[in-house]
Amino acid sequence: MSDEIEKAALRLREAAETHRPCAPIRDLIAPDDVASAYAVQEINTKFRLGRGRRLVGRKIGLTATAVRKQLGVDQPDFGMLFDDMLASEGRAIPLAELMQPKVEAEIAIVLKRPLNRESHSIADIADATDYVCAAIEIVGSRIANWDIKLADTIADNASSSHFVLGAGKRKLSEVDLVACAMTMTRRGETVSTGAGSACMGNPVNAAVWLADTMVKCGRPLQAGDVIMTGALGPMAAVEPGDVVEARIEGLGQVRVTFGR
Repeated sequence: MSDEIEKAALRLREAAETHRPCAPIRDLIAPDDVASAYAVQEINTKFRLGRGRRLVGRKIGLTATAVRKQLGVDQPDFGMLFDDMLASEGRAIPLAELMQPKVEAEIAIVLKRPLNRESHSIADIADATDYVCAAIEIVGSRIANWDIKLADTIADNASSSHFVLGAGKRKLSEVDLVACAMTMTRRGETVSTGAGSACMGNPVNAAVWLADTMVKCGRPLQAGDVIMTGALGPMAAVEPGDVVEARIEGLGQVRVTFGR
């Protein structure tokens, strides 16, 4: 492990602990060095697990074709979901817990069986799924002013912060995840629209990619894990006092409130 990778991990960790955004890590690893970026992420994953946090799933980022083209990459990225990142719909999240927060509406898949094969199919995902639900991801960046390239966001746990799961639970077979329409509002005003097809053509495709990737990384998905499959539309910034609600056809609604 190089000194640069260790320094990058420490820089991001200190930014998170002090709530003071840091400079990009592009002075330590190259902007497109995916392997080093995931090495940074893994260092901080092990650190957090060592401090008693628990893995409860993964998030998938860069699922939109336009965003991948913008960054010059041909696949999504992933980040870890820890137990203390799950927020309740009934609790206002204090802005002090967040760093440069933005929100995006997603479909969450919750597993009832592990996904530990070398290669998975859509049928494997369907067989392992307990239920799907509407979700909101709160993304955040430890890097000042969201001045990120590919390696920055991967190293920063895919710019993750919190996530909220809607109360409505549906069987995968009960919902058309490709055609389902999404509308997200902030204080009642529409700030994002989209559909399931925006997520790699089908959110289940994203889950297949993730399952295969996590086996290769030595951290296969387990029963009970949450998969945040990726944004269905553009993200939106939030401010103190905002109430954000996402409605996804066939899945119902999910809401998150931000404290003043």
